[in-house]
Amino acid sequence: MTNINRYADRFSHSKYMVQTKFFRIFGGAFYVFNAEGQPVLYSDQKRFRLREDISLFSDESKRAELLRIRTQSILDISGAYDVHDSTSDERVGTLKRGGLKSTFVRDYWEVRDPEGNFIGTIQEDSALKGVIRRFFEYASLLMPQTYHVTIGNQEVARFSQRFNPILMKLDVDFSSDSQQRLDRRLGLA
Repeated sequence: MTNINRYADRFSHSKYMVQTKFFRIFGGAFYVFNAEGQPVLYSDQKRFRLREDISLFSDESKRAELLRIRTQSILDISGAYDVHDSTSDERVGTLKRGGLKSTFVRDYWEVRDPEGNFIGTIQEDSALKGVIRRFFEYASLLMPQTYHVTIGNQEVARFSQRFNPILMKLDVDFSSDSQQRLDRRLGLA
């Protein structure tokens, strides 16, 4: 059995929950759980890097890297993050930040296919809430974020932050994507 087949089921669920690791001082570590609460991915992101390089592993041992997310350039307000399947060395797609619009108003990302073609968007729920969250440090604790992922004119996923002042928890829901228009690997990245 190849690594591709062995780990493919981790990306076959319609619902996930992402949670940061408790008591992490330097770096961003998080777990991805399936709907049954089983851990399916783990990431241990290093802080203070000029070029972001994020790996998602099969578990906390970090022996099997499944996805790699890397920025295309060092400093770029419209940063583009290439997503690669580490088991097949396949480029899954690119997530491109929406520049100044995404910095000051609300988060906005372009979703691109493996060839770099625009296929959809990821957008924060509300411009007003987005502005408030950016200018008032603790506002995000009281107003959790929701993101809508759209491919074509169809919403295919929703990311909803849970109200939790201690741990960041994010529900990822692909259940509206019955035709699987969005590769789950790209959606989880």
